[in-house]
Amino acid sequence: MSDPAMGKYFALQAVRLSGAVMVLLGVMIGTGRAPSFLAGLPQEVGYVLAVLGMAEFFWVPRLIARKWKTPDGQ
Repeated sequence: MSDPAMGKYFALQAVRLSGAVMVLLGVMIGTGRAPSFLAGLPQEVGYVLAVLGMAEFFWVPRLIARKWKTPDGQ
């Protein structure tokens, strides 16, 4: 027996984790300390990636949870 709430919880945490990774990579690119496979990107790309990662970390899980919320509020 699988609880659907557990799957939703882990999906929200995966979204938050990917947002945190985006912020980390964005800051690394912006400061010039990016991993070798991202080293050629301009700093502006890093800043944009960091801002998008913050949006994904803070707002996307709320939007998803609101979408999943039941109509009767339970």
